[in-house]
Amino acid sequence: MHQDGAEEQEEEVTEMVCLEADLSDGQMKEVTVTDKKVLLVCTGGQYSAVGGQCSHYSAPLVKGVLVGERVRCPFHGACFNVRTGDIEDYPGLDCLPTYKVKVEDGKVYVTVNKSSLKLTRRVKDMCTRVPGNKHTIVLVGGGPAALVCAETLRQNSYEGRIIMVTKDNLSPFDKPKLSKALNVDSSNILLRSDDFYQQHGIEVWTRKEVVSVHVTDKTVRLHDGTLQPYSQLLISTGCRARPLSCPGGDLDGVKLLQSHDDAREIHASSQGHRVVVVGASFIGMEVASYLSNKAASVIVVGTGTYPYERSLGPEIGKMCMQMLEEQQVKFHMNSSVTEIQGANGKVKAVVLKSGTVLEADLVVAGIGVVPNTDFLTGSGVEVDPGKAVVVDKFMRTNIPDIFGAGDVTAFPLTIRGDQRCNIGHWQMSQAQGRVAALNMLQKPTKIESVPFFWTVLAGKSIRYTGYGEGFTETIYKGKVDEKKFLAFYIKGEEVVAAASLMFDPAVARLAEMMAAGQTLTKAQAQSDDLSWLQL
Repeated sequence: MHQDGAEEQEEEVTEMVCLEADLSDGQMKEVTVTDKKVLLVCTGGQYSAVGGQCSHYSAPLVKGVLVGERVRCPFHGACFNVRTGDIEDYPGLDCLPTYKVKVEDGKVYVTVNKSSLKLTRRVKDMCTRVPGNKHTIVLVGGGPAALVCAETLRQNSYEGRIIMVTKDNLSPFDKPKLSKALNVDSSNILLRSDDFYQQHGIEVWTRKEVVSVHVTDKTVRLHDGTLQPYSQLLISTGCRARPLSCPGGDLDGVKLLQSHDDAREIHASSQGHRVVVVGASFIGMEVASYLSNKAASVIVVGTGTYPYERSLGPEIGKMCMQMLEEQQVKFHMNSSVTEIQGANGKVKAVVLKSGTVLEADLVVAGIGVVPNTDFLTGSGVEVDPGKAVVVDKFMRTNIPDIFGAGDVTAFPLTIRGDQRCNIGHWQMSQAQGRVAALNMLQKPTKIESVPFFWTVLAGKSIRYTGYGEGFTETIYKGKVDEKKFLAFYIKGEEVVAAASLMFDPAVARLAEMMAAGQTLTKAQAQSDDLSWLQL
């Protein structure tokens, strides 16, 4: 008996990490137990300890925001329950490990299991398919919404068949990385391993496309003519890059960034060559930033005066433009492309509306996206004028047993009084995938996530939360030209969105306030006293 006890003690390490007096209620502190970073939290008079790094990109959670029993990552907005470690909002897939805490004689002790010392994340328990269970859920599309939907189904004891159908030649991957690091290896962006899908009975059909949906007999037709019956269906096909419609748009050397292969091709064909990026969009600007030290020259052509003018406002747009100009990127703004000229079928030059001719070996278009809903024609599934699938708060379409999630949907946004919006954020797609799965399982759950978005330019991250469409005024704290600011976007008397650079965790805090249903006023934003932000 004695030996067993010794082995058990061997497996656990307990260390005093601080005094009880070191943390007051509602505070958190990063402590170490044998070199392991642990987040110690005191909330509701109770101590708890979870992994100290966000499961998305390993950001230090101690720099984030603690509200009640929830901590929100300062970088990209993922939220975790500090008692259970469970992920409550996205991005990211995994939960945090949890550790035992005890308080004795005014001292706080944390116990870590030696075997889990290396683990920074915890995969939630999932079941797998039970042979003979005929119920089938087909997920059309292989993006974040489909993946989280599949995982949520298995986490909630769904034992039927799950089939994910994707045109891509990869299983679900981290798409936001593509425009920021075009030469990334495919093995470094896969969100889950092949073993993971096998273990949990999730079938991933790559290089397959659904071409039509037949709601009366509940089948989907694939491009090879085969029919696949479904009990429930998720439409999560995302959007595709909008192609250039000008003459020469189909020449060799004109690229869109959609797949991992596209990213690798753009990287390879840009080396030492002249690149023109058409569109000063988030994708266009990130690509230009990435290529700035690889291509012989990079020129961005945009229709507005500054990039991001409509989304982030002219001041921030101007700053972003200057950041890229410092990297030798040139801009032709208030302009558009009328023709792409070629020789022997290959790109040679880009002609602007002004008549200016830009020499080019490679053209990358970042001029927006189109929802992938053509395959729904004739199905009866409602799409809006912008071609997005119309869903309610439960991610249900107008057809029973058909749900939608991700960039392809137009859904009621809680923080905008249920205004129907189409929002192409990674985090929102994951949140919608989860909500769709729970409602498929008759667990009524509404989509109430607050949009959270980020972009990276020249090594600097701009964070954004809320929904600023139609904002009428911007109030700044800090200085935009010094690349350290917090911007409030105002509509009427209300703050509808915020963006920041080097001002963490302000945007995470605002996202939590919005998530709690608080109305943020213009007067609060105008005030010199920002103590209400608890920074």
